[in-house]
Amino acid sequence: MGSYKVIFNESANHELASIDRQFIARILAAIEALTADPFPPGHRKIRGKEVHELYQVRVGRYRVIYTVDLSGRLITIYRVRAKKGKKTYKNV
Repeated sequence: MGSYKVIFNESANHELASIDRQFIARILAAIEALTADPFPPGHRKIRGKEVHELYQVRVGRYRVIYTVDLSGRLITIYRVRAKKGKKTYKNV
Protein backbone atom coordinates (compact mmCIF):
# COMPACT_ATOMS: atom_id res chain seq x y z
CA MET A 1 0.00 0.00 0.00
CA GLY A 2 2.86 2.39 0.59
CA SER A 3 3.61 4.87 3.29
CA TYR A 4 1.15 7.38 4.70
CA LYS A 5 2.05 10.54 6.60
CA VAL A 6 0.56 10.97 10.08
CA ILE A 7 -0.39 14.30 11.62
CA PHE A 8 -1.87 14.91 15.04
CA ASN A 9 -4.78 17.22 15.76
CA GLU A 10 -4.02 19.60 18.66
CA SER A 11 -6.44 17.81 20.98
CA ALA A 12 -4.87 14.43 20.17
CA ASN A 13 -1.45 15.84 21.13
CA HIS A 14 -2.89 17.12 24.40
CA GLU A 15 -4.60 13.80 25.18
CA LEU A 16 -1.48 11.80 24.35
CA ALA A 17 0.60 13.97 26.67
CA SER A 18 -1.77 13.23 29.55
CA ILE A 19 -1.60 9.42 29.17
CA ASP A 20 0.49 7.36 31.57
CA ARG A 21 3.95 6.82 30.06
CA GLN A 22 3.73 3.03 30.26
CA PHE A 23 1.01 3.04 27.57
CA ILE A 24 2.44 5.67 25.22
CA ALA A 25 4.96 3.34 23.52
CA ARG A 26 2.20 0.87 22.54
CA ILE A 27 -0.06 3.66 21.29
CA LEU A 28 2.70 5.25 19.20
CA ALA A 29 3.63 1.82 17.77
CA ALA A 30 0.00 1.30 16.70
CA ILE A 31 -0.06 4.76 15.10
CA GLU A 32 3.23 4.04 13.31
CA ALA A 33 1.73 0.79 11.97
CA LEU A 34 -1.09 2.84 10.41
CA THR A 35 1.48 4.41 8.05
CA ALA A 36 1.88 1.04 6.33
CA ASP A 37 -1.76 -0.05 6.57
CA PRO A 38 -4.37 2.56 7.58
CA PHE A 39 -7.04 -0.16 7.80
CA PRO A 40 -5.39 -2.86 9.94
CA PRO A 41 -7.21 -5.96 11.21
CA GLY A 42 -9.41 -4.85 14.09
CA HIS A 43 -9.95 -1.28 12.84
CA ARG A 44 -13.51 -0.07 12.91
CA LYS A 45 -15.46 2.68 11.20
CA ILE A 46 -17.25 4.88 13.69
CA ARG A 47 -20.93 5.04 12.86
CA GLY A 48 -23.04 8.16 12.99
CA LYS A 49 -20.35 10.60 11.91
CA GLU A 50 -21.45 12.15 8.64
CA VAL A 51 -18.84 14.91 8.33
CA HIS A 52 -15.75 12.69 8.27
CA GLU A 53 -15.13 9.03 7.73
CA LEU A 54 -13.77 8.34 11.20
CA TYR A 55 -12.03 5.12 12.12
CA GLN A 56 -10.72 3.74 15.34
CA VAL A 57 -8.07 1.29 16.31
CA ARG A 58 -7.96 -0.21 19.77
CA VAL A 59 -4.75 -0.24 21.82
CA GLY A 60 -5.54 -1.89 25.14
CA ARG A 61 -8.09 0.31 26.88
CA TYR A 62 -7.28 3.25 24.61
CA ARG A 63 -8.86 4.19 21.29
CA VAL A 64 -7.04 6.03 18.53
CA ILE A 65 -9.60 7.88 16.41
CA TYR A 66 -8.47 9.00 12.97
CA THR A 67 -9.35 9.84 9.37
CA VAL A 68 -7.64 8.68 6.20
CA ASP A 69 -7.12 10.78 3.07
CA LEU A 70 -6.35 8.12 0.45
CA SER A 71 -5.50 10.52 -2.35
CA GLY A 72 -3.25 12.70 -0.17
CA ARG A 73 -1.85 9.64 1.66
CA LEU A 74 -2.48 11.37 4.98
CA ILE A 75 -3.75 10.07 8.32
CA THR A 76 -5.04 12.63 10.82
CA ILE A 77 -5.20 11.51 14.45
CA TYR A 78 -8.12 13.29 16.15
CA ARG A 79 -8.32 11.61 19.54
CA VAL A 80 -6.39 9.25 21.78
CA ARG A 81 -8.70 8.40 24.65
CA ALA A 82 -9.37 5.74 27.21
CA LYS A 83 -12.61 3.91 26.50
CA LYS A 84 -15.33 5.47 28.64
CA GLY A 85 -18.57 4.45 26.99
CA LYS A 86 -19.93 6.83 24.38
CA LYS A 87 -17.94 9.77 25.80
CA THR A 88 -14.92 8.45 23.89
CA TYR A 89 -16.52 9.53 20.61
CA LYS A 90 -18.05 12.80 21.80
CA ASN A 91 -16.83 16.04 20.17
CA VAL A 92 -14.72 14.36 17.51
